[in-house]
Amino acid sequence: MNHVLSLLPHHIQESLSLQDQPKDELEEIRLRVDKPVEFIYRSTSLLVPSLFFDKKDAHTFLQRLTEFSMYAHENDIKQGYITFSGGHRVGLCGTAVIENDTVQVLRDISSFNIRIAHERVGAANPIAALLFDRLWQSTLVLGAPKAGKTTMIRDIARLMSEGLYEKWPSITVGIVDERSEIAASASGVPQHTFGPKVDVLDSCPKALGMMMMIRSMSPDMLVVDEIGREEDARAILEALHSGVKVVASAHAANYEDFIRRPGMKELMDYRPFERIVELGSSPTGSILAVKNSAGEALALKALIQSK
Repeated sequence: MNHVLSLLPHHIQESLSLQDQPKDELEEIRLRVDKPVEFIYRSTSLLVPSLFFDKKDAHTFLQRLTEFSMYAHENDIKQGYITFSGGHRVGLCGTAVIENDTVQVLRDISSFNIRIAHERVGAANPIAALLFDRLWQSTLVLGAPKAGKTTMIRDIARLMSEGLYEKWPSITVGIVDERSEIAASASGVPQHTFGPKVDVLDSCPKALGMMMMIRSMSPDMLVVDEIGREEDARAILEALHSGVKVVASAHAANYEDFIRRPGMKELMDYRPFERIVELGSSPTGSILAVKNSAGEALALKALIQSK
């Protein structure tokens, strides 16, 4: 986090240092040209009327973000974000230049959303007993933006790799980390906490990466973030038909909301996920329900923390 914050204009860094809110509860910083800066903490939002972000600040910040090479980050910028070591991500908004229905470049960038990644080891512990039924279960984690979906699937990967108690064995986990947010790899090495049996394919599109991981690393479980495209659905089904289970996340308020998305009802008709976890955002990461493959709620079981 310190690296990303050090790229901010000096007057914003100074304002942040003077705030009373705990820095470990900082979740987002929103920068908009000619608008006051907004700091979003776990339990409150702080808009500072006297703290402005101007065009010069935007230009300087973007240069620092891209290490003074827009070309080197061209593909990331076209996707609307830049990811940093540690899993932190800066979202971008400006003017999109479209050609053949695809974004060729994003120019006149005037809004930045700095999302601070927080690792929560143990986030999946309360539902661990529901994720294992003779074998670790394929699991879909659903939630609105900022509900803690990536945090949850990251910790599920840790649980599966480490194992719990003698009756919950460890398995080989392959993470396809398209946006470098699950494992936060630096020079190919995951920076977040995982067990001893995790392999990470970083910065690779999910559908392609899942097939590469199956062929090259023979995982028992694949982990991917933010599914939603038809090619993602096809890759998940192909993985399952290959005997590999899948943990995935997706933007949706709940199971009913998810199956209304284009292409997702067809996927769910195959009942590919034996467990469906629904998260809430108040507070972030709150577990609202765990359901079976038919969308029927299961009774939540708390996992005793001590072994």
